[in-house]
Amino acid sequence: METKRKFPKNKLQKLRVLNGAQLKYLAFFSMLIDHVNNALITPYLNGGGALLKLSNLFSILGRIAFPIFVFFIVEGFFKTRNRKKYLAQLLIFGCLSEVPFDMFTSRTYFNPYWNNIFFTLALCLVSIWLIDVLKEKMGKTIPWYGLSILLVVIFGLLAMELSLDYDYHAILVAYLFYIFYHRPLLGAGLGYLSILKEVYSFLGFALTLTYNGERGRQYKWLNYLFYPVHLLVLGLLRFYLQI
Repeated sequence: METKRKFPKNKLQKLRVLNGAQLKYLAFFSMLIDHVNNALITPYLNGGGALLKLSNLFSILGRIAFPIFVFFIVEGFFKTRNRKKYLAQLLIFGCLSEVPFDMFTSRTYFNPYWNNIFFTLALCLVSIWLIDVLKEKMGKTIPWYGLSILLVVIFGLLAMELSLDYDYHAILVAYLFYIFYHRPLLGAGLGYLSILKEVYSFLGFALTLTYNGERGRQYKWLNYLFYPVHLLVLGLLRFYLQI
């Protein structure tokens, strides 16, 4: 059942200028330059200079993507008409992305010790789904809040055990976006504090506050295929350049 986001009428209203498509494609661009930096620039760093400054800039801009992707997992949970299909698509593209991800990160075809973000997002979806089912049965009671926190801990540990990208941080951020779905400033602020070690991720959390609730013109298959395809290209380049 679709849930309509309630935006409180406050000073943040003027910030809500970007739709879902615009935010997602900003996140894609952020992810791309971060991955280009990790695959093709970082291996050539040797001291200071212009290349180091470029790498640092790309690293900062690359911190935008993660909060936006988790934000839209929660948004998708509330807006999708078929949660099972949504979860299945995340898992399918997680499987399709794993070899390209390992090529990109490790210059190998299989690395079980670091797994791609599609699996992380799928686990985020499962965690808030289960918490939401319990809310329907228990209501927003103190026992439900306690149980939901326990589930966050369990799923966080599972994310670490499965060596998922962003591991427990993603589970916690998804939970905060879920709990404060109708209070986006709190969700973004607490989400940032929960992953403060990624200092420049505040850029991504801040951008979630610009979301105006509209889907925008999106290209579904581009959204899903961009991740494995660009990782495959970068992975092949790493093999070719032996870096």
